[in-house]
Amino acid sequence: MSRLLPLAFIVWAAFTVFSAVDIALIDRSRVRTLPKAVWIVLVIVLPIVGGVLWFAVGRVQARDAGIQARRAPVAPDDDPAFLSKLNREKAMEDRIEQLEKELRELDDDKPKD
Repeated sequence: MSRLLPLAFIVWAAFTVFSAVDIALIDRSRVRTLPKAVWIVLVIVLPIVGGVLWFAVGRVQARDAGIQARRAPVAPDDDPAFLSKLNREKAMEDRIEQLEKELRELDDDKPKD
């Protein structure tokens, strides 16, 4: 029995380190239920139980992530967020131009001394 204790300690330490490193390196979109920092604390505080919970509940498997994990970059002209940003910038530029025009008209209406 005493020969198994060092081996059990090595397995315990390796599993805890492996679990913590896996949590730290995994993409944030593949983490479920809790933030990554909480998972790391859980694995360190509850070494075996925390690691088992991480692999059973907290981690989205690559096969479950499906297309989302392999999503290709979107071209700027196909990205709705980028296009709406351009529209907002254009609207802002038009508004600035309109205000400048109104200021010029106000300056022209002032009586000269």
